[in-house]
Amino acid sequence: MTNNKPQFEPVIIMFCCYWCSYTGADLAGTSRIQYPPNARIIRVQCSGMIQTSLIFETLLAGADGVLVCGCHPGDCHYIEGNLRARNRADAVGVMLEDYGIEPERFRLEWVSAAEGQRFAQVVAEMVEQVRSVGPSPFRKSAQAVCEHSASQTPASV
Repeated sequence: MTNNKPQFEPVIIMFCCYWCSYTGADLAGTSRIQYPPNARIIRVQCSGMIQTSLIFETLLAGADGVLVCGCHPGDCHYIEGNLRARNRADAVGVMLEDYGIEPERFRLEWVSAAEGQRFAQVVAEMVEQVRSVGPSPFRKSAQAVCEHSASQTPASV
């Protein structure tokens, strides 16, 4: 008996630092390194600027996972931004468990500008990790809000 149900394809929101990780993503693309198309990349100046509230807002908005990528420790263009990101990531892990959200939905990784292959590997691992825990419990409510907002005309708002 075959299962005709389509495989769950997670949506991963990535916050990549401009100086290293985003450039690593660019290298992966220009080198034609294949990785899953599930990731939506948002370029930020530094991984240290990503507040915990932004990670939770992203998950509550229906993202299946959040991946923050920054410079390797010691290579941050803002000196200690990536160390702030690491401290916040530790706090996020604890808060996710407190809120009953699978900690596998969040990950922090270091990817340099020269690591296009590593970038692709990290994305593929994150997609598989999130696929194993299943769709976000907030996905349907986020879709309902979007559909409701789309149905509103400016006159009725």
